[in-house]
Amino acid sequence: MKRIMLVIAYDGTNYCGWQTQKNGIAVEEVINRTLSDLTCEDIKVIGASRTDAGVHAYGNVAVFDTDSRIPGDKFVYALNRFLPDDIVIQESKEVASDFHPRHVNCKKTYEYRILNRRVPLPTKHRYAHFLYYNLDIEKMRDAAKILVGTHDFKSFCSVNTQVKDTVRTIYNIDVIRENEDVVIRVFGNGFLYNMVRIIAGTLISVGTGLTAPEKVKKMLEAKDRQAAGPTAPAKGLTLVKILYEDEDVMKNFKKSVDTAGSV
Repeated sequence: MKRIMLVIAYDGTNYCGWQTQKNGIAVEEVINRTLSDLTCEDIKVIGASRTDAGVHAYGNVAVFDTDSRIPGDKFVYALNRFLPDDIVIQESKEVASDFHPRHVNCKKTYEYRILNRRVPLPTKHRYAHFLYYNLDIEKMRDAAKILVGTHDFKSFCSVNTQVKDTVRTIYNIDVIRENEDVVIRVFGNGFLYNMVRIIAGTLISVGTGLTAPEKVKKMLEAKDRQAAGPTAPAKGLTLVKILYEDEDVMKNFKKSVDTAGSV
């Protein structure tokens, strides 16, 4: 028995999220089915990040155990022959048998993309939230600075979040204008349910002038979901990459995950 790690990119438009559920087809479900058919085993992958319905990924990570004779680094080619076009394995490697993608220290990067122009573009409809209001990037950056650090982000997560600890660390938030796109890039040690989308919705509210940047501090202090801004639409969000602090995992995967993040 060996454990294989996959780096996975997907367009989340047609899926009800990463995690298998009853109300629609999930990315995890498709990968499980394809792996099971390929290996003639009952495969259940363990994912690193349970992205929501409509959210995309360049570099989500999952592991699975198998007795298959297929070498670890060949699963990328074998799987991509049978997966749909909107799910593509970027890399595959054998890792330690006790490696769990959610139980080790890691750092995640998410990007929220806003198409900021007078009218929408059909080619970006799936991957960016269209907004025709002018956005004040400097005010958005001022507000973002308040969120950097270790805080209780209870105001910035869904009321349905089922966790006891809502303290998380954000290492950096960049707000970047790329021609007609505004990109909010969030880098942290972990995220609560809908946390990045609520951060994006709050920064959009600041950028349009509806919320003063300094009010973000009061939002954090309130520890109440009603105090923060709206939840931005899912389609603008992409999980860019996951970096593991374990040296062996980083040695094998840093190149592939960084490459996936540059797609």
